[in-house]
Amino acid sequence: MSDTEQQVEHVMVVPTLLFHEVGYFQGFNDQVAPYLKTLFDPNYISFRPRDTVEEDPSFKQLIPYCIFRHEGKIFYYTRGSKGGEQRLHSKRSIGIGGHISLEDDAKEGSTYREGMQREIQEEVEMNTNYTEACVGLINDDETEVGKVHLGIVHIFDLELPKVLPCEESIIETGFDSPKKLLQELDQFETWSQICLKGLFELS
Repeated sequence: MSDTEQQVEHVMVVPTLLFHEVGYFQGFNDQVAPYLKTLFDPNYISFRPRDTVEEDPSFKQLIPYCIFRHEGKIFYYTRGSKGGEQRLHSKRSIGIGGHISLEDDAKEGSTYREGMQREIQEEVEMNTNYTEACVGLINDDETEVGKVHLGIVHIFDLELPKVLPCEESIIETGFDSPKKLLQELDQFETWSQICLKGLFELS
């Protein structure tokens, strides 16, 4: 691998056709088991240059989307102008996470979980104990961002509401009830809208 190739971030992807074979859906899906079993099969996962796959809908980048909850209230923030994804600036969000990198693959254990923990630690500081569960998946082929990503939703139930931003791109943070956030749905990025409706609209 040349020096130029090493400088390009390689991110975890699966073929979009594989996602369709397991069962295509638009929006939120809480039936996670069959998807995770297939999508995390090492035979199907590859790491490809991020700048290439961001424009290639034949692959889905697997993205952990982590929601923090304390006593029923959900952590939220606004994406500031210093964030990496230009298409999401100024949108509110309930999800923390990002791409799983080839560098995560060099560590012991699950590459996906290593990447998820790295992304969380880069974006926020959690000064509390928690339990975590994978509760759903997000697919949104109606936006340019969504066509090349597949969200894997995790809820972290926190003992204390102690989540502090580590990046300048995370501003205007707080905790609020799902009911209140649903009333302000149009302020949120698409994935957060999908999660709020899929997880909390009927509660």
